[in-house]
Amino acid sequence: MHNSMREEEWAAWLRQSIAGDAPAYRRFLQAVIPYLRGTARRYCERFGAPPAEIEDVVQEVLLAIHLKRGTWDSSRPLGPWLSAIVRNKMIDTMRRRGRQVMVPIEDVIEVLEAEEPASGLSQHEAEKMLAHLKPPQRDIVEAISLGGVSIREMAGRLSMTEVAVRVALHRGLKKLAALYRSEKP
Repeated sequence: MHNSMREEEWAAWLRQSIAGDAPAYRRFLQAVIPYLRGTARRYCERFGAPPAEIEDVVQEVLLAIHLKRGTWDSSRPLGPWLSAIVRNKMIDTMRRRGRQVMVPIEDVIEVLEAEEPASGLSQHEAEKMLAHLKPPQRDIVEAISLGGVSIREMAGRLSMTEVAVRVALHRGLKKLAALYRSEKP
């Protein structure tokens, strides 16, 4: 069936349903659901919404059609009216969802897998490198990076602010990285 013929048939059923013909309304809804689903799918793809949103949008559109069918101007084409409802319900869904971006874990699993380092430092080599740091900085790097102590706890131990501990840790790690790179062939 050609699209304009299809729309004309849907429009006829909707007019009959507005006049009280329940079987015509049932035929109308059964006929437009695939169209609504396809339109919702395209909007989900365009807006980056997960496919799981499609059925929710379709259900909201069906409810809106039911509640607003009397507002449809039967002298105008039905397709744009339906598309506008789908678009508006999709926008409502996106607003409720916020700016979250859903990414299936399967799409990023390779990125998340951590490879074991090819060769790590021995305990002796790590101690030798830490010896290049001055005492408070060495203690901070060793306790936080190797010992798993929190920044807050280390700040309390050394009577320093957390910001000062973070700065010392960052500078110490930066110095160790430069030292490590310079010693590698």
